[in-house]
Amino acid sequence: MILDIIISLLILVGAAFALVGSIGLARLPDFFTRLHGPTKATTLGVGSVVIASLIHSSAGTGGVSLRELAISLFLFITAPVSAHLLAKAALKTQGKPKAGRTH
Repeated sequence: MILDIIISLLILVGAAFALVGSIGLARLPDFFTRLHGPTKATTLGVGSVVIASLIHSSAGTGGVSLRELAISLFLFITAPVSAHLLAKAALKTQGKPKAGRTH
C-alpha cells in the first residue's frame, strides 16, 4: 500500500516535470532558453518515472534491478552532456544569446 502511493507520486511528479518541460519548449523565446527548460525538467521527469519503475520492480522481485539503475545513470549523464553540446554548436553557428530578452 505505501509502495503503491510512493510509486504513484513519483509517476505524477515525473509527468508534471515532463509537462512543464514541454510547455517551456513551446513557449520560451529563443533556442538557448528552449534548450534549458526542457533539458532540466524532462531529466527530472524521466528520472522520477525510472525511479518509480526501479521501486516497482525491486519490490516485486526482492532485489534491485540493474536495468533501471543503468537507465537512470545513462539518463543523468547523457542529457546534460547533449544539452551542453547543442548549446556550444548553437553558439558557433548563431552567435551569442540576445541580451535583455524578456521571458
